[in-house]
Amino acid sequence: MRDGYYLYTKGLTVGYHGVPLIREIELCLKKGEILTLIGPNGAGKTTILRNIIRQMEPLSGTVCLDGRALASITGRELSRKLSVVLTERVRPELMTCEEVVATGRYPYTGRFGVLSEKDRQIVKESMELVHISEFANRDFIRTSDGQKQRVMLARAICQEPEMIVLDEPTSFLDMRYKLEFLSILQDMSRSRGLSVIMSLHELDLAERISDKVACVKGDHVDRFGTPEEVFAGGYIKELYGMSTGSYDERTGSLELEAVKGKPEVFVLAGAGSGTAVYRRLQREGIPFATGILWENDLDYPAAQALAAEVVSIKPFSRMDENSVKRAKELIDGCSRVICAMDEKDAGEFYSAFSVLLRYAAGQGK
Repeated sequence: MRDGYYLYTKGLTVGYHGVPLIREIELCLKKGEILTLIGPNGAGKTTILRNIIRQMEPLSGTVCLDGRALASITGRELSRKLSVVLTERVRPELMTCEEVVATGRYPYTGRFGVLSEKDRQIVKESMELVHISEFANRDFIRTSDGQKQRVMLARAICQEPEMIVLDEPTSFLDMRYKLEFLSILQDMSRSRGLSVIMSLHELDLAERISDKVACVKGDHVDRFGTPEEVFAGGYIKELYGMSTGSYDERTGSLELEAVKGKPEVFVLAGAGSGTAVYRRLQREGIPFATGILWENDLDYPAAQALAAEVVSIKPFSRMDENSVKRAKELIDGCSRVICAMDEKDAGEFYSAFSVLLRYAAGQGK
């Protein structure tokens, strides 16, 4: 393995019918690491994965696995090193979920595919790991998309690979199973040294689970590095060409476009109390102002994205006269004031908070 990498690509160019789509792809992955591909729809993430799993032939360059060129590894040997979960709908006829999972043992069962006791135990453990034991005897065709995805993960795990490749593995899963699914992958990467390559659209999940992130943009991998390197400096908005709304790289939250216009409502908030109010006002098409917020407050990212104006101060600094004065001016111009935070939760804000609260009440707002 070059420099300790389990998988790496060198000068890899991929495309269709001899026409390059993405050129000179340089990726590297150590054993037990998770690499996630992100980028706009149609950028070519799936095409890269198909070349890595040898479903497509690269136009040029090399993919090396465990120190060997992928092209030199036999199919049977590759099936013991690498398993795959793609988004393609698999439609095995007249097979139960357990039988589908059991096909993951094909690299070990010999010509006739007869399962040994050890094989059956691995099938059972794989199903337990992804919580699908309860519908082991159910017809695979009669399961939901999310259940099918978990069955296919169990099948991939059952294969006992050294690396697993997944294309949009969380597409059909609800919130609970997204987290369970990725937690299983993370645990296996840590405990078994499983290497993982996958594509994801959920940027918040990609940022949390990945050791490395590759950003596919145009005809090249535009950035490759740790999540801390990739999710910084406004790069994600640039990668996706965002022209409306906002994405906060610190929290991973997306917000719709702010309502334009002179503020009609002033929101007294802080410590996370205002975010839901900001979003409700945005949905109702009402421009608003808010404050006074520390710039590291939980409400600050949503306020910056959705408010017409935010009265803010530096983190942990004391309220100053200018901030209070500006907040009062905004209250003067608004038809009403919403108090999102309870006075007892105001803490360091209490002095200015109570002043503004009394000021608004005095004006009948």
